Amino acid sequence: MIPLDDYINQAELKRLIETARREDLGPDGLDATSACFIHEAATGSADFVNREQGTIAGLSTLQTICTVYGGRVKPQSHHTDGDLAKAGARLATIDGPMRDLLAIERVALNLLTHLSGIATLTAQYVARCEGTKAKVYDTRKTLPGLRGLQKYAVACGGGKTHRMGLYDAVLIKDNHLAGTPLDRLAERLAESAGQARRLTPGIQFVMVEVDTLDQFSQVLKAPIDIALLDNMPLSTLTQAVAMRDQQAPEIQLEASGGVNLDTVGNIAKTGVDRISVGALTHSAPSLDIGLDIE
Repeated sequence: MIPLDDYINQAELKRLIETARREDLGPDGLDATSACFIHEAATGSADFVNREQGTIAGLSTLQTICTVYGGRVKPQSHHTDGDLAKAGARLATIDGPMRDLLAIERVALNLLTHLSGIATLTAQYVARCEGTKAKVYDTRKTLPGLRGLQKYAVACGGGKTHRMGLYDAVLIKDNHLAGTPLDRLAERLAESAGQARRLTPGIQFVMVEVDTLDQFSQVLKAPIDIALLDNMPLSTLTQAVAMRDQQAPEIQLEASGGVNLDTVGNIAKTGVDRISVGALTHSAPSLDIGLDIE
């Protein structure tokens, strides 16, 4: 089981759910429909049910959701985040006052369907890379406020976290390199890498983005951890792997750009170590999950 707290702590999750509750129920906490149609003493039970097969993520948020909505609804999970659940599977049950169940329904489904969609798409990418050493990584292309949960969903699908933000790793991209002459690139990178490690001892990695083999040959001379090979065709990726293996085998290679389910398998076969895919978080279709009230 993937620990949710590795990606978002309980205080942050609670604030997120509180925001969702306020935007749905307004400043007075009103569900106008239930107030006029559902008796205040009515209680019931409801099941979250898969309408299609997929990898599940988001069940671990249910307890916090129920707590934020007053704590009178009690959740019970029948699956664990990261499980592959078949169509028709009962994922979780919530019991309590009917007005609270109906108020919780949309926020809970929004998170479950979105996060499970990310986990399902990630699992598909990971499956296409089986038999290679390449690992699938997410990116910073996440929705504001949802990054921790979206990256958690990637992990539930078997993917890896690239970096949480600008603060925990160094990624020197083309806009950073603009104006740096090719013959000074290795020197500039060596200076920057040394400074990064001095200023931030806990930094995860120093990565440099390149889009030509001429740039790449200079990057291999620098004390970096990862070279990001941006939008390179398969033949160029294969050349880059051979150059790395010969000149700097300690540097990892990451492919990025133009990656989709049709291309990821062949990219993995070039011998790169990592493949980053923005689509995992910005383009994953929601998994169809419903709430069935008994």
